[in-house]
Amino acid sequence: MLDFVYYPVSAILWFWHKAFGALLGPDNGLAWALAVVFLVFTVRILLLRIVFEQIRTARRMRELQPRIDALRKTYAGDRRREAIEMRKLQKDHGFDPWKGYLPILVQAPVFLGLYHVLRSFNRTGTGWGQPGMSPEANAATPNYVFSATDVQSFLTARLFGAPISAAITTPDSMLASFASFGGIPTTAAIAAVAIPLMLIAGLATHFNARASLAGQNSEPAVDSQAAIMKNLMLWVFPLGVLASGSFLVIAILLYLVGNSVWTYGQQHVISARIDRQKALPATSAVERRVAAAPRPGVRPVNSKKPAGGKKRRGRTK
Repeated sequence: MLDFVYYPVSAILWFWHKAFGALLGPDNGLAWALAVVFLVFTVRILLLRIVFEQIRTARRMRELQPRIDALRKTYAGDRRREAIEMRKLQKDHGFDPWKGYLPILVQAPVFLGLYHVLRSFNRTGTGWGQPGMSPEANAATPNYVFSATDVQSFLTARLFGAPISAAITTPDSMLASFASFGGIPTTAAIAAVAIPLMLIAGLATHFNARASLAGQNSEPAVDSQAAIMKNLMLWVFPLGVLASGSFLVIAILLYLVGNSVWTYGQQHVISARIDRQKALPATSAVERRVAAAPRPGVRPVNSKKPAGGKKRRGRTK
């Protein structure tokens, strides 16, 4: 149904697996783990320009916040006029609120595509969206751009003893499909790898939210919606990662960790770049004034001359 997402995602994952598999071996769990992480990095590099605009938008929002608060107070009883004035203010300052949502809107299909592709390496389940294949049929069936040999390689791959295509809550019937590919893993072995990744992903989500909110006003939020969103970002979303982590395969947890690490570094690098660009006009103005100033010991020249040539004498009576 979403083949236009599944095939590109699987192609990028395939490319990085071939690259790292050539160095570490195709069945190496670390090669598959690095392929997932570099899939994240590839997508995020493609989104850099959009994210740059998102951070610019967030900064403009903070700069306009006092004027937005003033508009809300002025037109507190007139929602229609408030909306009109708000759109006018945003237009005058080149502020487009939709740019702040573009990275999320683009990354969501990628995440869902990766989830589906990784899930399709083991199609022995009988739950929602699972075809219930036998282990033999699953191992012999390609997975989008991955060949049957690649599927068997993925099932064989282990990261610290755990298959990266397994989750803590994976049922025993699905774990049995690993019998011919490295042996049936135990839930304890899967949990030993998954739980640290869940904790890292949850903490990274929390600290990314703190870094994102750091530039905002430190005063207590008067707007109830802003306060709710702040609590969602700082606490609910990280706890959601922890709560859902037991249902996610290890490869997806690697995706979340890689995405969080990239986001943390990206916020600091792009923010520093925007600060430098913002300081350039002021620096240029100072340099122009210094260049125009007379050198020490040189008398300044008055470039302004009377428009009429010689100065006319006034008449005397």
